Amino acid sequence: MQTDTLIHADWVLPVNGDQAALAAHAVAISDGRIAAVCSRADAAGIEAQEVIELPGHALIPGLVNAHTHSPMTLFRGLADDMPLMSWLNEHIWPAEHRWVHEEFVADGTRLAVAEMLRSGTTCFNDMYFFPDVTARVAGQAGIRATVGLILIDFPSAWADSANAYIDRAIEVHDQLRNDGLVQTAFAPHAPYSVSDEPLRRLATLANELDLPVHMHVHETAAEVSGGLQQHGCRPIERLQRLDLLSPSLVAVHMTQLLDGELDAVAAAGAHVVHCPQSNLKLASGHCRVGDLANAGVNVALGTDGAASNNDLDMLAEMQQAALLAKGIGGDACAVPAEQALAMATINGARALGIDAETGSIVRGKSADLVAVDLSQPETQPVYNPVSQLVYAAGREQVRHVWIRGKRVLQNRRLLTLDLDDTLQRASLWRERIAEA
Repeated sequence: MQTDTLIHADWVLPVNGDQAALAAHAVAISDGRIAAVCSRADAAGIEAQEVIELPGHALIPGLVNAHTHSPMTLFRGLADDMPLMSWLNEHIWPAEHRWVHEEFVADGTRLAVAEMLRSGTTCFNDMYFFPDVTARVAGQAGIRATVGLILIDFPSAWADSANAYIDRAIEVHDQLRNDGLVQTAFAPHAPYSVSDEPLRRLATLANELDLPVHMHVHETAAEVSGGLQQHGCRPIERLQRLDLLSPSLVAVHMTQLLDGELDAVAAAGAHVVHCPQSNLKLASGHCRVGDLANAGVNVALGTDGAASNNDLDMLAEMQQAALLAKGIGGDACAVPAEQALAMATINGARALGIDAETGSIVRGKSADLVAVDLSQPETQPVYNPVSQLVYAAGREQVRHVWIRGKRVLQNRRLLTLDLDDTLQRASLWRERIAEA
C-alpha cells in the first residue's frame, strides 16, 4: 500500500466502541483520509511519502467542542463571579451591544481557534453573531466548524428583527452549503430569549433543510421558573409543543431535568451537550450525565464561551465531566475515562451529524488526529493511556494536530494562523474595552 503519511505512536485510541487502546500501532493517511489502522509490524508493508515517529505519544481522534461562543474570547475575564442572568444582563449583553461587529468576531474567533488547535480541538460548534465571519476564519485556519445561525428576539449588529435573523441565516447556509469543512446549524439562543413564532418558523426550516438546532435549554432553575410564568409550562414541554424536541435538537447545559423530561429527551432522540466547567462557574446546576447516558441519550461535551469558563480546553472538560459525575452520584464508576473520551469525540460528532466523517480513528474517515505526549513526568508511568489522558494530561502536552490529513499544529507551533498577530489584536481589544 502507498500512502501520503504514516504515523507511528505508542498508542492509538480509536474510540470506535471496540478497543480502548491499541499499543504500538500506526495510522496511514491518503488524500486526507484514514487509509489504515494497523500494528507496527503490519505497517512495515506500507510505503509513505512521510513517516512520523511519535514515541511516548497517544494518537487520538480530534476533539469536538460541541458548544462554544468563539468570539467571546475577547471578553475572557471581563465579568467573573456572578450568576448567569446578572452576568448576561448587566455585563455581557451591554458589552456585546457596544463592541460586536465583524472585526470583533474575526479577531475573537481567530484567538479562539488558536487556543482550540493548541488544545487538540479539531471541530467546534459555535453560536454567535456574524456566523459568516466565523466560517471564514475557520476555513482559513483549516479547522472543522459548525457555525450557528443565531436567532434571538432583540436586535443586534447582525440583524434587527426575528425575520431578519432567519433571512440572514438562510443566506449564510446557502453560502456554505457545499463547504467541505464548515457546515451550519440553526442556533436559537434560548427559550427565554426567542418567542414562539420565530421558533415555529425555524422548526419548519430545520426539518426542510435537515439542519441541527443548537440551543441553550434548561440551563438554570431561573430559566425554568421563568418559562412556567411566561408560557405556563417548563421549557422542554414548550419545545415539544413547537416540534423542536427531535433528533435535530442539540440541547446545551440541561441542568434542570425531571425524570419525565429526561425520558422525553431520550424518546425524541435529542442530543445533550454537557458544559461542566461553565455550569460550575455560573452555579447553574448539574447535568444528569449518567442518567441521560443510561437512558440512551447521546451526551457530548462543550466548553461554553471563554467569558464564562474561562478557557476552551476540552481535555480539562473531560476530566471535570468524569470527576463531577462521580462526586455528585456517589459512584466512582460513573463516567469512566473511556466514556469521557467518547463524549469529547464521537458523541460530539454524532450530535452535529458528522460522525460518519470524524470523531473516531476508523478507516475511511477524515484524518482528524491529535498526538498527545504522555512521556512527560506529569503522565508517567502509563498503565492505561485512556485514563492517563483524561485524569492527568494537560493541553500543553498536545504536540501535533492534523485535520483532513493536513498538519495544522507541529510541535505546538501553529501552521495556519499567525499567532503573534492574533495576540497583538487581542491586546488591542483589551485596551479598547478596558478604557471604556
